[in-house]
Amino acid sequence: MIALNPSQLKRLFNTIKPISLWFFLISTPIALFYALYISPPDYLHGDLVRILYVHVPAAWLAVGIYTVMGLCSFSSLVLRSSFYSLCAQSLALPGCVLTVICMLTGAIWGKPAWGTWWVWDARLTSVVVLFFLYVGYINFCDGALNKAASVLNVVGLINVPIIKWSVDWWFTLHQPSSFFLTKKPAIASEMLIPLLLMTIVFASWTLAVFTRRFFINMETFQRRHSGIL
Repeated sequence: MIALNPSQLKRLFNTIKPISLWFFLISTPIALFYALYISPPDYLHGDLVRILYVHVPAAWLAVGIYTVMGLCSFSSLVLRSSFYSLCAQSLALPGCVLTVICMLTGAIWGKPAWGTWWVWDARLTSVVVLFFLYVGYINFCDGALNKAASVLNVVGLINVPIIKWSVDWWFTLHQPSSFFLTKKPAIASEMLIPLLLMTIVFASWTLAVFTRRFFINMETFQRRHSGIL
């Protein structure tokens, strides 16, 4: 993020703004059709598996967005740049919403699959921490150069590897990862396709929300600070 030119990024965001919305509107019915009709029921959990087509992409993006926010906040602190702080602030709301979706769908999955709505194991607890990090950041943000919010965001990055490897470091009810960088995914292609399609849906929605919030936040900041960004 530090090497990127804010002016170029603003032009890029302006280009992405309409494209991401159309991408979301077009990809959503396609992804839902695959997830609900083409993808077969799981041999063990039956149609319950379809919840994971929402749960898993939401979890991936919730963690990914927070990581990008952390990089933006770090850049804003180092460069004293309001631009990167505005990027982080504009990502916070969609990231928080996806975290809530992740937790709710996880609870819906957990009751029939595990026999309980919730357990305070390492993976679930670290996701709750992620939610409160989002909420804390959003509440701290009262200006484009809020150092407390940026510091909280950066410190909260410690939670990202905990979420990722919690199922390996501790005993949890949550199943281990089915995706690896160096191995073939441990999931059938009939289920992998709708999973990736739903990831595209959530990603395009995130970009649509982010770009709109960025320009709204930028206009608000420029009115407060005489057009300086």
